[in-house]
Amino acid sequence: MPPKPSDISSREFWSTRYRKGEDGWEKGVAAPPLLRLARRLPPGRVAVPGCGRGHEVLALAALGWEAVGFDFAPEAIRAARRLARGAQGKPRFEQADLFRLPARHRGAFDAVLEHTCFCAVDPSRREEYVAAVRGLLKPGGLLLGLFYAHGRPGGPPFSVTPGEIRRLFSADFHIPRFSTPRDSFPSRRGLERLAILRRKIRRN
Repeated sequence: MPPKPSDISSREFWSTRYRKGEDGWEKGVAAPPLLRLARRLPPGRVAVPGCGRGHEVLALAALGWEAVGFDFAPEAIRAARRLARGAQGKPRFEQADLFRLPARHRGAFDAVLEHTCFCAVDPSRREEYVAAVRGLLKPGGLLLGLFYAHGRPGGPPFSVTPGEIRRLFSADFHIPRFSTPRDSFPSRRGLERLAILRRKIRRN
């Protein structure tokens, strides 16, 4: 039986999956396409929502980024902090709900890295996701997005198309063409779309 939207939005749903080892999205390393993008950009302050065990956060910190990971499953944050012991840079992790982040994070980041968070959100809350990401970014800040376009019904993970991403984000972000990375994890090769979205600067 597929999970209810209310379950997907609950901390306990994801905590249970971590406890039972039902975390098939976990690959043990950062996503190669995103790491490739990050290496091309000057380091700044970056947020990673739904960071899980924190592989992207650790990789970004090692590249000189001031990286902060958020996840509302305590099991994920505990695991991320264990992995961060002795890590390069200064990765930080906070147990927090993306949709209820403290006000101090508003407009505080040069970039947000998206990997396996958007596809885990109940699709009826995708506009909330856009608002949350926009709120984290400085004007002109970047969303480094690796979106899952697997085309299967149901979820999580929930599929998305480039057309839907354009519809959701275009009011607040400049959106270039999407690419299909060749260096995705083997089980996701050909099913992911990569893009850098830039938050629009509103001029009065």
